[in-house]
Amino acid sequence: MTWDEFCTLLAGIMPETPLGQIVQIRSETDREKLKNFTPEQHRVRNEWRSRGLKQVQWTEEEKAKAAQEFQKIIEQAFGATPE
Repeated sequence: MTWDEFCTLLAGIMPETPLGQIVQIRSETDREKLKNFTPEQHRVRNEWRSRGLKQVQWTEEEKAKAAQEFQKIIEQAFGATPE
């Protein structure tokens, strides 16, 4: 199945199906409807909205190593170390 075909089929999912209900919860933006969400609906929506917000925390050692690698790249590209 191609991606386009999958997207077409997915777009046709009825809201009465379990998947359709999850999609509806995740995409809801109406504040009045959100006020009436159950705790479980809020959990599903919040998990979906925060999926890309988790940031990686670097240690000081990792930061120093990344800075050294960047300096090497600059030296190779321009023949000088940034100041």
